[in-house]
Amino acid sequence: MTPQDLKKKLNFVNHKSYGMYKELQGNYTFSQYVLYIDHVQGDPFAAPSRVRVRISEKMHQMKKEWYDTKQKKRALEDYLLRLVLASIRRYENRNMGSGKSGSITTCRTGQEVLERIAVIFDKSELEVRMEIGFPARGRTILADELETILFSILPQILEHACYKKNLKESEIEKRILLAVEQEEIRKQMKKKGLIAFLADGSILPRESGVSERPMKDAIPFSSPDSMRVTMELFNGKTISGMGIPKGITVITGGGYHGKSTLLKALERGVYDHILGDGREYVLTDESAWKVRAEDGRYIQECDISPFISNLPGGQDTTKFSSLNASGSTSQAANVIEGIESGTEVFLIDEDTTATNFMVRDEWMSELVADEKEPITPFIRKIRSLYEDRGISTVIVVGSSGDYLTVADHVLQMDCYRIKDVTDRAKEISKKIPVPGDQKFPDMKFDRPFTGKMPTDKYGDYKIKTGGCDTLILNKETIDLRYLEQIADPGQLVTLGAMLRFVLKCGWTGKLTKQQMVDALYQEIEKKGFLSVIPNGYSAGHPVMPRKQEVYGMLNRWRRS
Repeated sequence: MTPQDLKKKLNFVNHKSYGMYKELQGNYTFSQYVLYIDHVQGDPFAAPSRVRVRISEKMHQMKKEWYDTKQKKRALEDYLLRLVLASIRRYENRNMGSGKSGSITTCRTGQEVLERIAVIFDKSELEVRMEIGFPARGRTILADELETILFSILPQILEHACYKKNLKESEIEKRILLAVEQEEIRKQMKKKGLIAFLADGSILPRESGVSERPMKDAIPFSSPDSMRVTMELFNGKTISGMGIPKGITVITGGGYHGKSTLLKALERGVYDHILGDGREYVLTDESAWKVRAEDGRYIQECDISPFISNLPGGQDTTKFSSLNASGSTSQAANVIEGIESGTEVFLIDEDTTATNFMVRDEWMSELVADEKEPITPFIRKIRSLYEDRGISTVIVVGSSGDYLTVADHVLQMDCYRIKDVTDRAKEISKKIPVPGDQKFPDMKFDRPFTGKMPTDKYGDYKIKTGGCDTLILNKETIDLRYLEQIADPGQLVTLGAMLRFVLKCGWTGKLTKQQMVDALYQEIEKKGFLSVIPNGYSAGHPVMPRKQEVYGMLNRWRRS
């Protein structure tokens, strides 16, 4: 259909009941793009109507070399989305009637560069997704106002964000180059045996506890000489900073001196960051898994026997289940689930752990014999986890001096400045009794993953989310608040869509978790991100999560 057809429909529905807006659904070929009206909201106060715009390569004229690899494509899509958001703020007019009339929204962005579907290059076409509040007064259609949005405001938004002729190529290329450099550094980290890299000059502190933006006037990061490495990039550029080698690294220091800030930067270093974030060159192994205690979490059939066994009631801890796990039990489950997910790095902050899971000193061992204590503390397995399973650990400690005895490297934060105090720590640790090291057993994750959920009256599953904390599929709530490496609410939307996909494929009871997660990502690799997203995606804009968060979601689903 043509724009003239759309205008005729608008004229036909003007001043009629809001439900007549449904007549507009379809696609319309404008001179510079095709407009798709995919879904029309039920009333002015409902979630806004969903529209898409597809712009051909001939019209957007973006250079193919800007999106010819996955890394560059993601960076370009992210940058264009940020331009679309800025353009919406510039031209949007919400004073058009009742409820959400006149509102224009799309996926919000943070400091990370994530894979989204709000702006994507599908082959060579550029597709942009938005929500538009179709205007009304009460339940009476205001078609003239919608015509202004579709024929004047929308073209202006696109004009200033989606056509190369109107953009600064130098700004695009800066972001493309950054993405390529980040990818190259990650490759060099693997070659050099590093689990993390923090460039000199990085800004680690954030402006507040509820903001991910960099703190003004913060002390720039500077590597200790003993741990400084230099990354030589493909373009002749070199970047120096601290490389954290594989093994066991302890971060210590006084309270409020920056220990947790450093660990938080490492947690978020699994993602690439935008230009100007301050952590552009703070990169962590992409599989890194934050481990913490999680009082009250749900556990089903998890083998926690490497850490907890010989319970007084004789309960089998090789298939342990709990509706309300304790701190130590939940942390044991989180470690095992991290191993199952394929992580190569554990990140731990002493402040969020269960003390009895982390350490057991010689005095307590003397009072309560080992055979009477069901919990084998993490410190007795940490060395074997690395030497036998190749899993490194970075742990922040302020009071557990026992970890000095097992550390390969000890770093001290002092007023946000970092020192290598390994030699001093080894001297001190000679006075500390060495905890008994225990071999970590081989583990198999070959049990079929069971679980079911009733569908709704349409034979489907409805996805709802609450920020980065809660996922609801139909009436089943999954508590994800302690998956601290979730960076965007849209990742919960995708996690819900993935669980829906698994259920609709009938994989539960037939495949193991590992087989299911592998099959999910193979589907996405083969058919694209949208292949696992329901057509409605009404819960919000999907954002790709890591495999680790998929495991975390599956393990917290209270499946019947």
